Amino acid sequence: MDLSTPVCMGILNVTPDSFSDGSELGDSSDSSFSVDLEKVGQRAEAMLADGAQILDIGGESTRPGAKAISPQEELDRVIPVIELLRSKFDAFLSVDTSSPEVMAEAISQGVHMINDIRALNREAAIETIAASQVAICLMHMQGQPRTMQQTYHYEDVVQEVSEFLQARVSECLAAGIDRGRLVVDPGFGFGKSVAHNFALLRGLDKLLALELPILAGISRKSMLGAVTDKAVGERLAASVAAATLALQGGAKIIRAHDVAATVDAIRVHCAYIDSE
Repeated sequence: MDLSTPVCMGILNVTPDSFSDGSELGDSSDSSFSVDLEKVGQRAEAMLADGAQILDIGGESTRPGAKAISPQEELDRVIPVIELLRSKFDAFLSVDTSSPEVMAEAISQGVHMINDIRALNREAAIETIAASQVAICLMHMQGQPRTMQQTYHYEDVVQEVSEFLQARVSECLAAGIDRGRLVVDPGFGFGKSVAHNFALLRGLDKLLALELPILAGISRKSMLGAVTDKAVGERLAASVAAATLALQGGAKIIRAHDVAATVDAIRVHCAYIDSE
C-alpha cells in the first residue's frame, strides 16, 4: 500500500463487548454472540464508500476489563467475515489479533495485514508472521487488557514507547521479517493515563526516528471523553481533532470508527501540507 498520503483504517468489531461498538455487528443473547454477516457487509460497504482504504476486523475485545476468549471462538467470528469481504470487495484487509492460530488461518484466507496489540510477543506469533508475506502492525501496551488501566508507570512515556517498539522491530528483523512489512502503533489507551496519552500524542513525531509508518488508533477513546466529558457515542469532533493532531505528528494510518469525517480530516491535512 502506498502510504505517501495518509489513509484511514475502518474498524469492524465483530464482538459483543468492544468499548464503542460492541454487538453492533451481531446478535447477542445472555449466553452467546453471533456475527450478523449482512450487517458486516453493509458496514464494510459504507466504510469503503466513505474512503476507508483498510478494513480492520476484530474478533476479541481488548478494552480494559475485557473477557478473554478462546482462539476457536475468535476464529468463529473472524473467518466468516474475511470470507464475506474477500468475496464482495477488493479491499485491503487487516485482522486485529494476538493469537498465532488466528493469524495463521486469517493469512491462509488472504488477509493483507495483522494488527497485534501484543507486538508478536505471544509464543509462535513472530514465527507465524515470518513464514508469511503479510504486513504486521506492532503496538505498545503496558500490562494486559483486563488490568492495564489499573497500574501503569512511566518515567518518560514517549521514550519508553519508542524503545519498546524499536526492540520489537529488531526482533522482527532478526526473525527474517522484511522492514517494508512493518508498521508501529504507540498504543493510545493501552496501559496509559490521560496525561500519558496526550504526552504521547504531542511527542508522536519522535517515533518517526523508527523510520516506519505510524498507525494511530485514537478514535472515541476514553482520553477524549476525559477532556470533553462526552459519552463514547458523542466523541466525533474530539476524534477528528485528535486524528488531525496525529497526522501533524506524522501518522500515516488513522484507525477510526467514523470513516467519512476522518477521511475529510485527512484530505484537509494533505491540502494544507501540499500548499507549503
